[in-house]
Amino acid sequence: MNNEVKTGVYFCKYLNGHPDSLSLDELVSFARGMPEVAIVWEPAGLEIDDPGILASRIRENQLTRIVVAGDRSGYVKPAMSKALALAGQDPASVVVASFREFHATRRKDMDLAKAILACAILDVPFELAALPDESEVNTDTLIIGGGIAGIQASLEIANANKKVFLVERTGTIGGHMAMFDKTFPTLDCAACILTPKMVEVGQHPNINLMTYCEVKGVSGEPGNFKVTILKKARRVNLATCIGCGSCAEKCPAKAPSEFDNGTTLRTAIYIPFPQAVPNKYLIDAESCTYVKSGKCGVCVKICPVKDCINLDEKDEEVEITVGNIIVATGFQVFDATRAEQYGYGKYPNVLTSLEFERLVNAAGPTGGYIRYRGQDKKGNWIFSPDNDEPRSIALIHCIGSRDENYNKYCSRVCCMYSLKLAHLIKEKIPDAEVSEYYIDMRAFGKGYEEFYERIKEEGVKIIRGKTASVKESNGQLLVRSEDIHQGRIIEKKVDMVILAVGLEPRNDADKVAEMLGLERDKDGWFAESNYLADPTATFKGAITIAGLCQGPKDIPDTVAQASAAASRVLQSILRGKVKKDLSEIPLDTILKNARQFSPIKIEE
Repeated sequence: MNNEVKTGVYFCKYLNGHPDSLSLDELVSFARGMPEVAIVWEPAGLEIDDPGILASRIRENQLTRIVVAGDRSGYVKPAMSKALALAGQDPASVVVASFREFHATRRKDMDLAKAILACAILDVPFELAALPDESEVNTDTLIIGGGIAGIQASLEIANANKKVFLVERTGTIGGHMAMFDKTFPTLDCAACILTPKMVEVGQHPNINLMTYCEVKGVSGEPGNFKVTILKKARRVNLATCIGCGSCAEKCPAKAPSEFDNGTTLRTAIYIPFPQAVPNKYLIDAESCTYVKSGKCGVCVKICPVKDCINLDEKDEEVEITVGNIIVATGFQVFDATRAEQYGYGKYPNVLTSLEFERLVNAAGPTGGYIRYRGQDKKGNWIFSPDNDEPRSIALIHCIGSRDENYNKYCSRVCCMYSLKLAHLIKEKIPDAEVSEYYIDMRAFGKGYEEFYERIKEEGVKIIRGKTASVKESNGQLLVRSEDIHQGRIIEKKVDMVILAVGLEPRNDADKVAEMLGLERDKDGWFAESNYLADPTATFKGAITIAGLCQGPKDIPDTVAQASAAASRVLQSILRGKVKKDLSEIPLDTILKNARQFSPIKIEE
């Protein structure tokens, strides 16, 4: 080995912990087999808490650089840097080989972990050595998911005069953002921002909008994917429907409105919401009396356009060919019934934040007025403008997030949207008593801290502490919580409770991941190839991710990531080439490339 460079490798203790995790013994053996390595230490073989002892071991082995490898190797780097300095060497010569950074965490990822380790030992960036082959690319792009991420990416690519297939499983594009009343921290109207983009998508000549459709299969290779799409039967002709609403007025069948998050009912034939794109009716087969029993057909009789409604229409499959795929399938909110201590599903006026978003929206079930939930004549629990107005409301943060029992991670947006909802309550009911119960206030974005300070000035009570329970007491709701600043347990009676539910991967994320060959992280979100350096790319060539399917984020970050994903697609189209799967590069090829670029050479 070159006398000027002697490398030691230390495996930190955070490597293992699960039966399916990486094999420490195999990685240690691999490192010892590399001629560039002078010594390898296993977790128990080196005392890192004492910098002096660690420095003496470094001098003893005449090391000039250290590679710290493991799951959370960055935690160990400061101690190694200090010891290397005490040993008279450059403290910057500590290199981290983070397996988690590249999602190499399971037994099947052993070759990837070895490649990451080898690149660190050879002092070569992994991305420089792991160069996939390239293939020609079809210029058409498939985008899965019609929320704000899918909309933004579609428009970016279509405006570059390239064809886009935008597939959305529901009857309209818009996603969750279309449900919101205002956006934080500016309190801009969500629909005012979103609906012009939706209309542009619907009218764009380069976008083939496929609503009420699902991707059922993907074959082929990067640059030339064959995609099978299921076109679910709308039973209403998109070309001839004039959106008059006569059918919905006479339809006798009712079902909970998905767009209003179940806070009111809709008919079996319906438009998801007034500004839907496409602004056409469709029939929900699961609630349609004719589809279920062969009886009814009132909508056909009342429709003024001949043959517009076909109640016997069947699903069909179509196949398209595309070169790139952007996955923007979004998220779902935490099911608050799982946290039984808060009484959701038991007490009618314990709401989720998304339900309250619809309640305060002018297009919602009460016209924007905050009202109690009550039963209609058929016993359905819905919100009605005829119900009474609450006078005291509590908002409880971190429902399903930052909790060992549910999801350990922070959902990022809950603090801010709770503050926004508190503002909207004070705006609509100025003399209402509003309380926020939070663990830590995470106002992380531009203008967010200022928004937090503004809400405090509006008379909202901000209480720091974990909320223990919500129970009913004499017709009101009793909130029991900590008050950390006062050092006591408090109880408060309120009329309504809003649960700030966190964000989770969609229930079908596993099916999408299997179909596309994508990796998922420990929390179930789609895994990017490199969280820091390449947050939109995946290990699958020509497949990128954007928005909340990759992890919790707010609207500005979602739009930015969608634009980044679109930029990656357009880059490949302009080059005429797309990279193949990173996961298919042989370990020997990565080692060969790394040694070619490495400044560390073996003496002949």
